[in-house]
Amino acid sequence: MSETHPFLEAFRGNFSGVLRWHQLDALWALVLSSPSDRWYVYAVGEEPPTTPQPSHALSNIVRELDELLHREHDEDYCGIVYVDNMHQPTYIKIFDPNNLGSTCGSSGNPPLPGWILSHIPPTDLPMAFPQPNNRRRWWQKLFNHA
Repeated sequence: MSETHPFLEAFRGNFSGVLRWHQLDALWALVLSSPSDRWYVYAVGEEPPTTPQPSHALSNIVRELDELLHREHDEDYCGIVYVDNMHQPTYIKIFDPNNLGSTCGSSGNPPLPGWILSHIPPTDLPMAFPQPNNRRRWWQKLFNHA
């Protein structure tokens, strides 16, 4: 896999943490108000998608991700979503609340995000970890109902 793939370059780029839940709400609103044909939704460890999500599927995915984050990251802050630009997002990393490890990179092996929303067609991330089977079943169920 090329080290200069645009998806990998963007993955290594600068990101801001979405620290508060109201900031996440505003981010989701921007995602859903942008043209739906721009958002690829990649569950890390699964086969990368080759097409962007249609608007009805994107809306459902955002709702399900938001519910999962609120339910399983039982904190008064968000802090597990990172975005390239809070006002014009094109790349969003969402960490799985059940696989956080050390997201700041202080450990030798920080976890990969659980999900990525991107305007750039994804490629398999180097050394991607397979998701726990319960997440994989949750993700597959989401697409069976889209």
